[in-house]
Amino acid sequence: MPHFTVVPVKDQAQSSYDSLEGINWVDYRDTGQDCPGHQDTVSSDGHGNHKEDSPFLTTDGAGKKNDFYDRNLALFEEELDIRPKVSSLLSRLVSYTNITQGAKEHEEEESAHASCRKAPKSPNMGTLMGVYLPCLQNIFGVILFLRLTWIVGMAGIMQSLLIVLMCCSCTMLTAISMSAIATNGVVPAGGSYFMISRSLGPEFGGAVGLCFYLGTTFASAMYILGAIEIFLKYLVTQAAIFHATDPSGNDSALLNNMRVYGTICLSLMAVVVFVGVKYVNKLASLFLACVIISIVSIYAGAIKSMTHPPEFPICMLGNRTLVRDRFDVCSKTVTMGNLTMPSQLWDKFCVQGNMSSPQCDDYFIQNNVTEIQGIPGLGSGIVRENMWSDYLRKGEILEKPGIPSVDVHGAVESYGMYVSADIATSFTLLVGIFFPSATGIMAGSNRSGDLRDAQKSIPVGTILAITTTSLVYISSVVLFGSCIEGVVLRDKFGDAVRKNLVVGTLSWPSPWVIVIGSFFSTIGAGLQSLTGAPRLLQAIAKDNIIPFLRVFGHGKTNGEPTWALLLTGLIAELGILIASLDMVAPILSMFFLMCYLFVNLACAVQTLLRTPNWRPRFKYYHWALSFLGMSMCLALMFISSWYYAIVAIGIAGMIYKYIEYQGAEKEWGDGIRGLSLSAARYALLRLEVGPPHTKNWRPQLLVLLKLDEDLHVKYPRMLTFASQLKAGKGLTIVGSVIQGNFLDSYGELQAAEQTIKNMMEIERVKGFCQVVVATKVREGVVHLIQSCGLGGMKHNTVVMGWPYGWRQSEDPRAWKTFINTVRCTTAAHLALMVPKNVSFYPSNHERFTDGNIDVWWIVHDGGMLMLLPFLLKQHKVWRKCKMRIFTVAQMDDNSIQMKKDLATFLYQLRIEAEVEVVEMHDSDISAYTYERTLMMEQRSQMLRQMRLSSTERQREAQLVKDRHSLVRMGSLYSDEEEEVVETPPEKVQMTWTKEKCEAEKKKKMNAPETFRELMSLKPDQSNVRRMHTAVKLNEVIVNRSHDARLVLLNMPGPPRNAEGDENYMEFLEVLTEGLERVLLVRGGGREVITIYS
Repeated sequence: MPHFTVVPVKDQAQSSYDSLEGINWVDYRDTGQDCPGHQDTVSSDGHGNHKEDSPFLTTDGAGKKNDFYDRNLALFEEELDIRPKVSSLLSRLVSYTNITQGAKEHEEEESAHASCRKAPKSPNMGTLMGVYLPCLQNIFGVILFLRLTWIVGMAGIMQSLLIVLMCCSCTMLTAISMSAIATNGVVPAGGSYFMISRSLGPEFGGAVGLCFYLGTTFASAMYILGAIEIFLKYLVTQAAIFHATDPSGNDSALLNNMRVYGTICLSLMAVVVFVGVKYVNKLASLFLACVIISIVSIYAGAIKSMTHPPEFPICMLGNRTLVRDRFDVCSKTVTMGNLTMPSQLWDKFCVQGNMSSPQCDDYFIQNNVTEIQGIPGLGSGIVRENMWSDYLRKGEILEKPGIPSVDVHGAVESYGMYVSADIATSFTLLVGIFFPSATGIMAGSNRSGDLRDAQKSIPVGTILAITTTSLVYISSVVLFGSCIEGVVLRDKFGDAVRKNLVVGTLSWPSPWVIVIGSFFSTIGAGLQSLTGAPRLLQAIAKDNIIPFLRVFGHGKTNGEPTWALLLTGLIAELGILIASLDMVAPILSMFFLMCYLFVNLACAVQTLLRTPNWRPRFKYYHWALSFLGMSMCLALMFISSWYYAIVAIGIAGMIYKYIEYQGAEKEWGDGIRGLSLSAARYALLRLEVGPPHTKNWRPQLLVLLKLDEDLHVKYPRMLTFASQLKAGKGLTIVGSVIQGNFLDSYGELQAAEQTIKNMMEIERVKGFCQVVVATKVREGVVHLIQSCGLGGMKHNTVVMGWPYGWRQSEDPRAWKTFINTVRCTTAAHLALMVPKNVSFYPSNHERFTDGNIDVWWIVHDGGMLMLLPFLLKQHKVWRKCKMRIFTVAQMDDNSIQMKKDLATFLYQLRIEAEVEVVEMHDSDISAYTYERTLMMEQRSQMLRQMRLSSTERQREAQLVKDRHSLVRMGSLYSDEEEEVVETPPEKVQMTWTKEKCEAEKKKKMNAPETFRELMSLKPDQSNVRRMHTAVKLNEVIVNRSHDARLVLLNMPGPPRNAEGDENYMEFLEVLTEGLERVLLVRGGGREVITIYS
């Protein structure tokens, strides 16, 4: 089954359709021409995803063929307005290619004279040229030629094989995971970055993409340092600018030379890359040939050494290795005619004078000078001596075991004559130095656009390349240990073999084959890294997930990443200034290992989640292999350098958090989203086991919001209060109701949701939004209370606003929805919070530097009144407020004991608060209370009479009819939100009897009497008692808490009889009069706070 990747081609007219799987832009018409008359236009949604100008196909110019299809597909003609015919889709796919536009096509696009765009060249590269050889070129590098012999000498054959096996196994497992990801779709330029970001999301993708970019950049620095080391040590030794004044200063002089020449080389290479990548690509074949010839010469030299080993004698003083280029003859004396003269070696260790009474180095005097063969050859049996490790400390002299020597201290001045270790070595250090020679496995996936069959070539070519390089490394380790003397292997710079490259001494026909070949191969690898790193950075910048990198997405008119190249050069210069290949290599290893770790993680996550889109053509993968590869990457990071590993993880973590908080949101269908879904499902199923323990109880809010006719949040401080109470913890659902029909109001619903989400973001409320459409607002609110949440993750507290203006409205809908909601929350055993005067509540930017939060604890509500101030004080707005708790004592209560008990209770609850008991003495009901009660009942009776009048009913019916003729927003708890029960108009009898006539006249005559009865109404005694309580409590609360920042108060329950609802609203108004900020709280019927740990 062929796999298509598509990019736009020009066609005559524009048509569009929402993106399909793997298709960003397709013209689905049945006919088309190569030369467009009009250009297709594709807009962007700002998230890197293309969207089309119109969701409908153009129909102009449709011919008989379309008519034929329309007749045969008449049943689907509405679908065909927005979806393409299968035949049309398949016919258009043939015209697409997975090649991206290069510089040439880009210039043609920009040219005003280009009337027709040339058809893009079809990809025609196979597995060998497209994947296998590029991977070989990237994997083989500077470490093979400059450091592998030294690693074998230090670690021995066995541990060297272990190092090679660990590194190559890690890359092989990564290649298996990469092959699965690469064959699960098309991988455009960007390679591993694209794979990780699209599999694990923008946060991981950006973090690991930047790590991979830094790794590639430091790789260019490492290759340049390797090239300069070859240049200064083996090619043109006299080119050194800095020279050591004494033998101990050799290292610093070499580093300074490396910095100078490395900077010059980096500048020249950057200019070459800037001028044109085509020159780099043309030279790639030459560089690859250098690598292959150099490796072949090593094998040829090893085979030849079986019979004719090369002549590279080593001069030993005792068992110590001497620097061979500092003297001519490996002997203490030389015979010139009949005279025995001191040799140059004698002069190095002795003070000028007579041989009979010399003042020489003690070690020199007591030990003999011998000469051994540096390259004994494959059949010499030297492999037994090189089997085990011989790690050295810095400055330790290279010694050959088995040669007799007298161990005495020599003169410090003679130290420069010996070959010594320039750095301390260990197994972990060698792992970090060797690992870069196993990297480069992404070269094939980066070229997927040029491959004839990427999904076949990438796995085969990459795995074959890793297998080949692994065999070369393993065989090289064995050959080096079997052919070369141990002290020569441990001699990093070839001082014992007259400054020759150690691996060059084994090569055939000449050491210069390796020297020149390795020099050009390292230069080529450096150019490739300098070419690839800026493009990787440009790909990350163009994805727009890291805001501060946006500038690096721009470049020259032909798309070359100029700014990215400049940054890459600056970062590579930092590596050049380190100047030591052995110090740069572990840094490089960290970044590549982290990249490979996340490639394995991406494959494992996708495999375990079994997402529907996970359908790799490469079948030889398993999640266990991916986890093994991931574990090996992590282990190698800490084995090679634990402190570098921590730094690399820290850098990736900071980038991850930066993208999470500041970067643009992306939806790439990544695996982390699927992982989050699976984790959420698991957690929800666990929560279903039972209700949370009292210790874990926290208010999970359902905030009922009110929107005006323009879809604006009427009271945004409701969300402010919710954010201050929750501080990002637990569940918050913000709900609202649109009154109308769902089919007609879906657009308004989406607009309302977007408005609420924007306001939630402004007020920093972390939660969910749910808007429902209902014919009646009361029903919509009940639906929200019943259905919000999922499983165990449901709300336990409802927050709703106060129905302001209910007194001024003659419409009962102003308060009936409010009371109905109170009753529903009570029936559902939910807690309720009603912030009154919410407009006066503080914003998130305000700070209360002093003041009190007063709690009036009148009835026990499960501890809600205690818990809420504690939660509010966690927020910076309320943090400096003090908490005061008031409770009410009656005449028969012991107020002193109550205060002690309450203080003990708060101490056990670990809540700091002042405690005060307010005594309320029995007193006569005041005239004011009677008057308030009478006014309340008269108003209720009068409104009831008015609602019964015929004219008012007709007016209300007409008003309802007018309102329902429009699709409008249901404003919760306002004078427009509750439905009016539309009673049918009275039927007019066509025939009148005498009795009916009399009854009608009597009814009209009784109207004045009804008014007189209203004026002579006496208040109900139960209402008087309730009003008395409200008035007395309000007096006490205002007296004690008039200056409090917030007053929390028990909310009385609504009356059981619905006829007293209006009176209930009046009681609440009287109870909260004169208070600036009040929070009415009603418990949900369970304990929410406990004294136990």
